[in-house]
Parts: sequence; structure tokens; C-alpha cells
Amino acid sequence: MTPSKHAYSLDSILEIYARPFNDLIFEAQQIHRQHFDANTIQCSTLLSIKTGGCPEDCGYCSQSVHHENSLKPEPLMDIEAVRSAATAAKANGAQRLCMGAAWRSPHDKDIEKVAAMIQVVKEHGLESCVTLGMLKSGQAERLQAAGLDYYNHNLDTSPEFYGEVIHTRSFQDRLDTLEAVRDAGIKICSGGILGMGESRRDRARMLQVLSQLPQPPESIPINALVPIPGTPLETATPIDGLEFVRTIAAARIIFPQAYVRLSAGRETMSDELQALAFLAGANSIFLGDRLLTTSNASSGHDQILFEKLGLHAG
Repeated sequence: MTPSKHAYSLDSILEIYARPFNDLIFEAQQIHRQHFDANTIQCSTLLSIKTGGCPEDCGYCSQSVHHENSLKPEPLMDIEAVRSAATAAKANGAQRLCMGAAWRSPHDKDIEKVAAMIQVVKEHGLESCVTLGMLKSGQAERLQAAGLDYYNHNLDTSPEFYGEVIHTRSFQDRLDTLEAVRDAGIKICSGGILGMGESRRDRARMLQVLSQLPQPPESIPINALVPIPGTPLETATPIDGLEFVRTIAAARIIFPQAYVRLSAGRETMSDELQALAFLAGANSIFLGDRLLTTSNASSGHDQILFEKLGLHAG
């Protein structure tokens, strides 16, 4: 993988983080306005098409078979259920439907079923995104041929802290999947989770690695950990709100043309914290009361918040 010509050094990203808060937000907002309508938020809907029974041991996830109280495995969703979900997503104002499956790596027969789901999503005039785990040779190309727009595969954290959270899949495995997806001509959605016990340096390193990709991600989800009972991170200390916003601002400055998604954790965020995140350059959210396995801010509350802030979906 050839490094990007626009890669940032770790010291330069840490310098961005360390700026006075007002200066940081001001610069991020200026950059944001150069590339986006400052009052438009891209809205996606997340659908779990295969829940539970995952062989990975990600410390934050209730779908892992390694953890107590893991979710009961469910079969792959049928095509008509996906059709209904796409209809509802479109009606609720989403521009993209993201489908997630709890696999380590899908089989080719699974890829064919997901390809059919992607075509259903596209028939509804929605962008399509999937997160299916690691991909083997030829699988990314098959998804691209079905019309897939985005593939989500988060780095989660820095390469140095990664082993504290996940042991069944290497950091390089994640980079290899991103490379396969990019080589197939699919847009990349990749970010991380904050509040897992990582340091600011780890957060900066995660952004640095993303900046070193040959082509930066088009979509960067920034998640606040939702502690789930029965997982190793159930007692993790929540990320400080202002530090969370600093990460949003740093992502906006480093990736001026990417959608920066205010992702998991919004249910417990105040309106004021979300407003700061939007001011710092976040311009994408998930709609709906549910993400893959965790609660999300309700659509009704989002509508009220958008009205308060003068924001609109687009």
C-alpha cells in the first residue's frame, strides 16, 4: 500500500489537538464551510442483517461469542425485510442505508445474498454501505458490481492500543481489507471508537493512519463507546465531551472533504454537545432509535434538534 502524499505526522496532529479550543473550532468550521453546506447533515440508517454469534472478541461488542450475555445468533435477514427497511429509511429522510453482519469474514454464498440486498437498496434511490468483516479475493469486486457505494471497516483505535481491545484480528488485517475495498473501486468508511481507555496520542495515531492511506476515507465515523453489560469494556470511563469534540475538529481539519459522522453514543449526548460537534465539522448522523445492537437518539428528538439549530438533512 503506497502511503498518501497528504499524510500527517503524529506531532502535527497532536499540535492540532492542543490548540486553544476556540481557535480549533474556528479553523475546523472554516475548513468545513469551504467544502460543505454548514447547515446540511447527511443522514444514514443502520440495519443489522445478521446479528450475534460473531467469533471475534472485540471488547466493546455484545455480538461476540467470547463475552457474557452475548446476543443470541440470528440468521441472515431475508430480502423482503431489507426491502421494508429500505422503504422506511427512505421515508424517514435517510440518504444511505448501511447494513451490518456479525461475521469474521463472509463466505462467497453470503456475498451473493448481500449483493441482492445492495441492489434492493439501490432500487430505492439510496446509497448503499455494508460492514461484513474481512473480505477475501474477489469479494469486494462482487460487491462493487452489485452497486455498493461504501464499505465500512473501522480501525477502532491506534495500532499501539488495538491489542488492548481485540485479539482475534490484527490491525494489519483491517488495513488489508481497506486496501482490497479501495482497489475494487468502493468508497471507504472508516473511523474509530473513543472512550475505550485510549490516550489522546492513540486518538491522534488513529487519524494519522487514516491519513496515510493512499486515498483518504470518504466517510469517517467517530463513535463514543456505549458500554454494554457483559463486555470487557462495560466499566470504561466515558470520553470527556470536549475531548470528543476536539477529535471531531481534528478529523475535519485533516480530512476536509470527508463526511465526518457523529456516530454511536449520541443517545447520551446533550443537545449542546451535539451542537458543538456539528460546529466542529461533523456533518453526518445515523437516524433511527437503534444502531446495530445499541440504542440511538430518536428520530423525533433529532427533528427537534435540527429545528433548534437550523439544520436540515441532505
